Amino acid sequence: MTDPTQEIARAVDATREEVAALHAELPRNGLVVWTSGNVSARVPGTDMFVIKPSGVRYEDLTADTMVLCDRSGSVVPGSAGSDKHPSSDTAAHAYVLREMPEVGGVVHTHSPYATAWAARRQPIPCVITAMADEFGGEIPVGPFATIGDDSIGRGIVETLAGHRSRAVLMANHGVFTIGPSAADAVKAAVMCEDVARTVHLAFQLGTPVEIPQDSVDALFDRYQHIYGQDSQGGRP
Repeated sequence: MTDPTQEIARAVDATREEVAALHAELPRNGLVVWTSGNVSARVPGTDMFVIKPSGVRYEDLTADTMVLCDRSGSVVPGSAGSDKHPSSDTAAHAYVLREMPEVGGVVHTHSPYATAWAARRQPIPCVITAMADEFGGEIPVGPFATIGDDSIGRGIVETLAGHRSRAVLMANHGVFTIGPSAADAVKAAVMCEDVARTVHLAFQLGTPVEIPQDSVDALFDRYQHIYGQDSQGGRP
C-alpha cells in the first residue's frame, strides 16, 4: 500500500527541483536583475506551493532553499527552507493559487519592456501574430497595488479571470503570468517580454495595425490546439 505521507514528500521534493530549475530561466532570458522576480508552483495533490526565498541571488538558489508554503502563504514549519523568508510577493501568489484552481504556477518579473508598458498603464495591443497565438489578444493592465498583502493577487485575479491572456501588467509595477504549470507560466513571462519589445519598436516607426478579432480567434485556436507535438498546442 502506498504511504500518502511519502507520496506528498516526493511531490514536494519534485516541485522544489522544478521551481529551482525554472528560476534559472528568468536571468537567462533577461527578465530579472539581482534578486528580483519569483516563480511559484503548486505541489500536486496538496494545498501547498513552493516559492523562491526573499533576497537570495539566483546563483545561490537550490532545491533546498525553496520555501514551502501552505495555501495562506505561511511557511510550513520544519520543512526545508523554513528558516528563510519567502518572497515578498508570496501573498499575491497564494491568493492567485487559492482563487484560480486551474493555475499551477505563477511568475513575477520586472522585465524592462513589459514593465515600461506597465509604467504607462497601457495594455499591449495585439498587433503581431505571436501575441494572438500566445495571449489571444492584448495583454491587459491590472490595478496599482502595493506589496505586503494580497492586494496584488486580488488585482491579478480581477484582471485575468475570464481573460485569454496569461499575463497581466500590474500598473507601475511589473509583469505577473499564470499557467497550468509553473513552466507554462515561465514561458508566458518570456513571451510577454518578447512581444512587449517588438510592439514598442513598432510604435517607433508609426502606429501599428491591430489584427482583426476573427483572425486573432483563429490564430489562438490553432496555436492552442494544433501547433506542437501534443494536445497542449504551443504550450510546453
